[in-house]
Amino acid sequence: MAKHGKKYLAAAAKVDLEKFYDPTEAVKLVKETSYAKFDATVEVHMRMGLDPRQADQQVRDVVVLPHGLGKAVRVLVFAQGDGATNARNAGADTVADDEETLTKIQNGWLDFDVAIATPDMMGKVGKLGRVLGPRGLMPNPKAGTVVGPEDIARAVTESKAGRVEFRLDKTANIHVSIGKASFDEKKIYENFSALMDAIMKARPAAAKGNYIKHITMTSTMGPGIKIDANLAQSMEESE
Repeated sequence: MAKHGKKYLAAAAKVDLEKFYDPTEAVKLVKETSYAKFDATVEVHMRMGLDPRQADQQVRDVVVLPHGLGKAVRVLVFAQGDGATNARNAGADTVADDEETLTKIQNGWLDFDVAIATPDMMGKVGKLGRVLGPRGLMPNPKAGTVVGPEDIARAVTESKAGRVEFRLDKTANIHVSIGKASFDEKKIYENFSALMDAIMKARPAAAKGNYIKHITMTSTMGPGIKIDANLAQSMEESE
């Protein structure tokens, strides 16, 4: 069993392991227990009451966090013609409209956080699946990252503003970053509220019983804080 350092133990001592916290309390605690020397990321981990083996119980969608993620998001766009022009005008960091860039990605270059593509480029993008797939960078219509040339600017702008994808993994969990520990409590709470609203709207029709079993909020290196799932699911998105 891994041994924790003094800073972690001091932070963990502030958390009642038997308690399921109100979201407001959890947000306050996640800031208090963040001890990393760098600006830690605030993460939410959910254990879902879904069977990931069933096609009709999948969850995959996106949410635009009102206060972003607190970091610069590097966006790459696979597009040609008008799509490439729109991407550049919208501030895309890289536009992959030539064989040189495609080859560079094929060889392992992945200096970007989000990849967007137009439908006409998916034939070429598909060949990069073994590189993009394992890193969660493969453009997908369900995630809103395969869009027509006329929607490229919106997709790039949203990605840079804090557009986050969430999806059910093979172990029936969902993991999402919702900001930085340096954010004030209101911003973290509102980002969490927006995420919960999106998660609830994405509930599959085939979901039975408890949709969300457990929710934990934590900061990078910090202790996990259990959130009352019933209270979280009844949250209204902050205005």
